[in-house]
Amino acid sequence: MTTATLPDAAGGPLRPRHDTTLPGRLARSAAETRAGAQLRTEDFPDWLAARRRAHHFRVERVPFAALDGWSFEPGTGNLGHRSGRFFSVEGLRVAVTGGPCWQQPIIRQPEVGILGILTKEFEGIPHFLMQAKMEPGNRNLLQLSPTVQATRSNYTQVHRGAGVRYIEYFTDPDKGRVLTDVLQSEHGSWFFRKSNRNMLVEAVGEVPLHEDFCWLTLGQIGELLRADNVVNMDARTVLACAPAAFAEDRARCSDTELLSWFTAERSRHDVRIDRIPLADVAGWARSPDSVDHEHGRYFRVIGVSVEAGSREVKGWSQPLFEPVGQGVTAFLVRHFDGVPHVLVHARVEGGFLDTVELGPTVQYTPGNYAHLTGAGRPRFLDVVLGAGRDRIRYEALHSEEGGRFLNAESRYLFVDADRGDAPDVPPPGYQWATPGQLNRLVGHSHYVNVQARTLLAVLGSGTVRL
Repeated sequence: MTTATLPDAAGGPLRPRHDTTLPGRLARSAAETRAGAQLRTEDFPDWLAARRRAHHFRVERVPFAALDGWSFEPGTGNLGHRSGRFFSVEGLRVAVTGGPCWQQPIIRQPEVGILGILTKEFEGIPHFLMQAKMEPGNRNLLQLSPTVQATRSNYTQVHRGAGVRYIEYFTDPDKGRVLTDVLQSEHGSWFFRKSNRNMLVEAVGEVPLHEDFCWLTLGQIGELLRADNVVNMDARTVLACAPAAFAEDRARCSDTELLSWFTAERSRHDVRIDRIPLADVAGWARSPDSVDHEHGRYFRVIGVSVEAGSREVKGWSQPLFEPVGQGVTAFLVRHFDGVPHVLVHARVEGGFLDTVELGPTVQYTPGNYAHLTGAGRPRFLDVVLGAGRDRIRYEALHSEEGGRFLNAESRYLFVDADRGDAPDVPPPGYQWATPGQLNRLVGHSHYVNVQARTLLAVLGSGTVRL
């Protein structure tokens, strides 16, 4: 008798349908896009549109003076809330020995939040409880979010608003079985040492379904990841942390060798990072409406007033970071001995806890480098920008964190490369790794950055096969 099998998410070995390991169960969910689903994928756009119509949403730019409870501190110029909670906008000075030095505004939010997705089997297929959540910085406001996406201030109700739905599944051990729980960084270029718990929890018993939530398989979420600005950043990073059934054979370097290379990268970068007053940040100027870079590059700090009928607090105001252009985030892909590898970059970002994390091959906003030519251009950026359609394995526009960034979007890609574009022996700071190796690394804190985790989530959900 032949055992039914299904492929893994990235061209790995076939896995039997009765595989009860967590990677095997998730592979079944990734392969399931229709049968047994609680909400059909083709009905999802109508469901999301109905949730948008059900609530009142409004986001309006306002001058800093109109921000309720927010002000620039005398002397330092730091932008903070009168409660001393939530977050603040301060200054950062970064000096890399033998490399670049710069100063910038940075978001300091020392509390650790929870990003959690609840899972439950229906007809033997794991489903994920996803939320239609409004974030003021999302271009389309409402996106598919984790079950819980809350800072400590949110779920301890510092804002005195309503409680966070389903938070008990992530704080009460009797409510569910933890499948993954790992601290991960957020954007190291805009946050100072910000981490969140990324959790996947299997529910025990029945779960009441609120109208702003829906159950979807991993395969359905994978289909939605093909669309622009549907699945939010927090959902993507949680999904990336789930163990997946990637191919593991014949990697160009062993896990030990990859870790040794990464440790050497961390060791060779002598980086000095100092928090400084926002008023002292060189090259940036404050006006009544924004804080801007002198050359109009990178991002600006602005203020918004928000109304959101579906949130714990129905109205508030806050600062946001607004990038000046659309980003490009991509992995170059090559096959070695038939095994797909991606070219990872050991990136230095000022807000990282340990100076370096593994990022995609390319992670830039091209407009910030338009004035540079030749060797001054970021490595591999022009390879990605010049790739023909026949070399692009995956492409979609995804929003970054909508709670702190306004209209922050990047075009995410997997791009086939040849030896001329990406050599067998990559330049310093780069290394070939398999998706399986990255999936194992993401089980640990502060190894793989949030942009690379988005692309890992694309692979783990079955969206694309390399």
